[in-house]
Amino acid sequence: MRPSPRPSRGPAGLPPSLLSRRRGPGRGGGASVAMAASRGGLAAWLECACAVTFDLELGQALELVYPPDYPLTEKEKASVCFLAFPDSYSGGLGDTQFSFRFRRAGGQRAAAPQETWDRDAPPGLQSLILVSRLPYVTLFHCLLRLLAPKYFDKLDPCLEAVCSEIDQWPPPTPGRVLHLPVMGIVLQVRVPSRADKPGSSPDEPVRQESILPAPLLLDSIHELDLFRCFQPVLTHVQMLWELMLLAEPLVVVAPSPAVSSEMVLALTSCLAPLRYCCDYRPYFTIHDSEFREYTTRTQAPPNVVLGVTNPFFIKTLQHWPHLLRLGELKMAGDLPKQVKVKKLTKLKSLDAKPGLYSSYRPFLHKDKGVLKGLIKGIHKKRPSEIQSALLRRHLLELTQSFVLPLEQYLTSLMPMQRAIMPWKSPPPIRPFQQEEFLKTLEEAGPQLTSVIKGDWIGLYRRFFKSPNFDGWFRQRHREMMHKLEVLHLEAISEANIGAWMKHKSEVEVVDQVLKLHEKLAQVRNQYLPVKEETVQCVARDITTLIESLPEDLQSVLCPQ
Repeated sequence: MRPSPRPSRGPAGLPPSLLSRRRGPGRGGGASVAMAASRGGLAAWLECACAVTFDLELGQALELVYPPDYPLTEKEKASVCFLAFPDSYSGGLGDTQFSFRFRRAGGQRAAAPQETWDRDAPPGLQSLILVSRLPYVTLFHCLLRLLAPKYFDKLDPCLEAVCSEIDQWPPPTPGRVLHLPVMGIVLQVRVPSRADKPGSSPDEPVRQESILPAPLLLDSIHELDLFRCFQPVLTHVQMLWELMLLAEPLVVVAPSPAVSSEMVLALTSCLAPLRYCCDYRPYFTIHDSEFREYTTRTQAPPNVVLGVTNPFFIKTLQHWPHLLRLGELKMAGDLPKQVKVKKLTKLKSLDAKPGLYSSYRPFLHKDKGVLKGLIKGIHKKRPSEIQSALLRRHLLELTQSFVLPLEQYLTSLMPMQRAIMPWKSPPPIRPFQQEEFLKTLEEAGPQLTSVIKGDWIGLYRRFFKSPNFDGWFRQRHREMMHKLEVLHLEAISEANIGAWMKHKSEVEVVDQVLKLHEKLAQVRNQYLPVKEETVQCVARDITTLIESLPEDLQSVLCPQ
């Protein structure tokens, strides 16, 4: 997951992520995420940990923030407090864990002093929350299962000890297998990498080390039990995939924060490897600071997925185009009654029956073969992890079939490598022409890799209007610009600098020195994938250029 942005700003303005667990009568707190840090220690994994208590007279109170000097604004503290405890409509008994996201305040903030709260609140009304910018929900849930019970017994010393252990962890470097000691247990995890091939096992072998105690292996630090989440809506998974692809506004009304947050996270992850570029709230309440913004009727519903438990939202969000009403999630080996697609006009009461309320007509036909295979797996008691793998592969292949023609067309917009000259600015990338792209689908469309029939062209046209297309295109265009810079730098490194210098004026030489310095600075600042020998070659060219100038200019360009 990624911290929640303002809908009008796309993926900018990221907030922290939370995960929480508590014991008692159906109370729990949240989670969310974003970018891996390059440094190790506590700050690389967590923003902070919080403890929230509930007083019948005073309400929720932020009892503890660790580290104590972590800056949370009053608005952020209020968000943590309200989201840590479910709405009064939420039922359930015992321990619970769920995830939520909240919007971070912008700008620089001074450290907020820790306030003293009543520490005598009963354990049954306590919530422990981990705040992180990383999307590693599975890892943090595991950490909370270990930490929460002991924290509720030993309180602050336990939390401080665990944070001290996390402070010794190596950084979450993508592609690395890490061993993370905590509370007498070693967690063995592999941080996902962009270089991983979708749907395949990682190439890096797990090192056999003599670690005592034997490490607890987590197969994934971020993936959910996708099949368990989607069981109640199994017959509509493809329709929900389309809604996510098009970034349609969707509210998920669930019986508990755990069900709500799991479903929202499953929905936003079903587009992988395509990134869901809009806001999403695994758990959202009427006390959220964005409540008015998201529920106003004066403008169209925002591109956001809201997970809620309060039936009040059924009435408040009747103007939204899509509402998914869920019952309790069942065990992965059972097939609960499938919810039906119902018209929005039937959504009239707070006790609306489970169902997908929408007038949306999917562009693509269902893949009935995949659906039959999953249902057959239930009858044969196929393990949930296998069912999830099959469902994830189906969604992955669907996304890949959709994205591949876009990627191929985008590649055709890059200038030819032979057109990249060392001493001239690289030629521009051609603009993305939607109609031109649609004409390529007849020979290079999704039908080459997918058996699913339907109106693919209509789906692409709607996709072009969505924030997901804008987010995808901006990211890929940025990567193509970086690739162009790399190719240009390689062309410069292979050119004969001596031949270029002939008959060049001092002004031209100085100008070229400044341009090459700027190129190398760009390599460092943007982490461009340039070979070290290329950088060294360009650095030598800079030295050659400077040495050809008079001493007074040399001292300016290369001060001692």
